[in-house]
Amino acid sequence: MSLQNHNVASIARVYRGTFVHSTREVALNILNDFVLGVDSRGKIAFIQEGGNVDSLSQEWGFDTSDVQNLGQHEFFMPGMVDTHIHASQYTYTGTALDLPLLQWLETYTFPVESRFQDLDFARDVYTKVVKRTLRNGTTTACYFATIHTDASLLLGQIADDLGQRALVGKVCMDHNQMVPHYKEHLSESKDETLRFIHELLQKEYPHVKPVVTPRFAVTCSSSLLQALGEIARNYDLHIQSHISENKEEVEVVKQLFPDCGSYTDVYLRHGLLTHKTVMAHGCHLSDEELMVFHKSGASISHCPSSNISLMSGMLNVRKVLDHNVKLGLGTDVAGGYSPSMLDAVRRAMDNSKALTMRDARVQPLTFEEAFRLATLGGSEALSLDDQTGNFEVGKDFDALRVNVGVPGGPVDVFPGDDPKVILEKFLNLGEIPWRYHIFLHYIWIIYHTQFNTFLA
Repeated sequence: MSLQNHNVASIARVYRGTFVHSTREVALNILNDFVLGVDSRGKIAFIQEGGNVDSLSQEWGFDTSDVQNLGQHEFFMPGMVDTHIHASQYTYTGTALDLPLLQWLETYTFPVESRFQDLDFARDVYTKVVKRTLRNGTTTACYFATIHTDASLLLGQIADDLGQRALVGKVCMDHNQMVPHYKEHLSESKDETLRFIHELLQKEYPHVKPVVTPRFAVTCSSSLLQALGEIARNYDLHIQSHISENKEEVEVVKQLFPDCGSYTDVYLRHGLLTHKTVMAHGCHLSDEELMVFHKSGASISHCPSSNISLMSGMLNVRKVLDHNVKLGLGTDVAGGYSPSMLDAVRRAMDNSKALTMRDARVQPLTFEEAFRLATLGGSEALSLDDQTGNFEVGKDFDALRVNVGVPGGPVDVFPGDDPKVILEKFLNLGEIPWRYHIFLHYIWIIYHTQFNTFLA
């Protein structure tokens, strides 16, 4: 396949080797000896079998001597998508995992987030978390910031400066019994949300957009939820929040919204459950609620690390998939102790196996399915699959170049290890990178496994 109009953009780069990605039909598609062309806009112009390179060079006007050939143990995979991460909680990542959700928020989260009115503090934290996630192969992230508008705008600027695709949300909350001083007035929350949206959109960042962000129903009045639903509809924006993470939280929501039939019904009635909505966790959703998710087109972000770390519960991923609900993975920093999506992949598989041990009728996730959740599944969950998630022609070349054969790396390769085995080893054994370089609008990330990221 190639673009119908070759004059749209010239070919900037051509790669030949192994490409692994997911499609809507299969969880893992391995393309051995394929050639992929990237045009000057960073879009995938073609991807065809390597034997066609000569005809492609004539058709597209590139020199075959300029083709970059991948090594024996190298492959390209799509950049990973973190569908739920709290950038503002990064300072205490890897600590403070001794309490359940609501007590954890009161003790650790809200006091730290209140500090983000200090823009110097915010700049330091947000720069570090964006760099860290990029160094871990996260080319797309859906961020919670805080209630502070200027700091949230700063997060968007930093993501753009460093080349990460991001949805950035200024948190909204006008009801907070846990830490009463950390909240906004209803009118302030609405006005500041509109200011955040207007100013971020005016920046015209190519890969950074606002996302409407009610923290969760526990901290938002019905009036605020209604207003945010209207804002999201009027501006055709993404929406993110939390749902059914913890049983105590579910009971609190029942008390706060007695007229609603379920936690899901709270968001549905307030116009916050759309095809551009991603809700984190969903551990305790009923079958009826999952049917509402499917009908509305809303998605779930599975956060297996924090679900265990905060003792919230375990999401039955198989049930979600059986209900044809869009599903991606999230690190949920800092409830999740690691900013690495590779960790999220591993924890997702562990969680599903734990559920199978409890109930043999539950089919555990395969590594191929977990790979899909971290890539194409995440882009679908964020309604960004028209731009990224796999190597389809016309999408951005948003990719990781992985070499598991680097001397001293965490992966040992043996004769007969084919690309599928190599991918599985990388997902289970890949490590955190030790240094990174930034060139123009492309991010090059060097792993112990020679892990490079290209974000067009």
